[in-house]
Amino acid sequence: MDEYFQITQKILYNEPMKKHTSFKIGGNADLFISVQNEEELKQALNYAKQEQIPVTIIGNGSNILVSDEGIKGLVIKIDIQYFGIQNNEDEFEVIVGSGNKMMALAIQLKDQEISGFEQLSGIPGTIGGAIYMNAGAYGKEMKDIVVSTKCMNMDGKIFELSNKEQEFQYRSSIFNKNKYIILETKLKLQKGKKENIEQQMNEYLNQRKQKQPLEYPSAGSTFKRQEGIITAKVIDECGLKGYKIGGAMVSEKHAGFIVNTGDATAKDVIELIKYVKDKVFEKFNVKIEEEIKLLK
Repeated sequence: MDEYFQITQKILYNEPMKKHTSFKIGGNADLFISVQNEEELKQALNYAKQEQIPVTIIGNGSNILVSDEGIKGLVIKIDIQYFGIQNNEDEFEVIVGSGNKMMALAIQLKDQEISGFEQLSGIPGTIGGAIYMNAGAYGKEMKDIVVSTKCMNMDGKIFELSNKEQEFQYRSSIFNKNKYIILETKLKLQKGKKENIEQQMNEYLNQRKQKQPLEYPSAGSTFKRQEGIITAKVIDECGLKGYKIGGAMVSEKHAGFIVNTGDATAKDVIELIKYVKDKVFEKFNVKIEEEIKLLK
């Protein structure tokens, strides 16, 4: 009963989800809690089971669009953060909590002169979110460095999955299909020189700034890469850069991004995604898919 009381003290009611997404869009969550460790997560899941309410798991909210109606039940934000290194001569195994931010981890690794994470350093969000969608950039994906991942199922049971068991594919993993909650991961990285690592990180960051609309809230790249085409290019060739529905706009800098110009609703974004998909199909007879996940 004490555990039940402890967890209810941390729960927020009617919490605006626009505060917890990089898109800055979305209605309220009925209930919202941020958990910092495995025990709190177990307690939150037990609470939801006792109250018979649905559970939605989020990380840093950087690849999601929350509906204007909000999210029913309990939203659990995973904020489990820690960092440890196991050194084996020129190779390192780095243990990292799923709530660690990608950029913060990149800086920690640079300071420890550990290389192999540079291409991924500018990806928004947390390690957990990056594993969930097998995030990637500049020719490297999470699957290339993940050794194993510790998870919890919805009943609170903890287990570990090897790289192979995580079924990594392009912007997908086993976590898209199963309700496994990512707790921590083990990464395989190499020894490097701080100045070289820093230089590479800066180069990738500058490329992002030049090519991506970082000045507007967004959920990152809106559309998936397609076989045989460059998705942003075909959207551009449809003349859609700068096209707006409400406060949602196809970025003028990178056509693969839909951005929030300040007052966009989820409805605006959903309608704009459909419009873009229809126009691309009309002109090129190609079906493009969105990368972002709608929560409601």
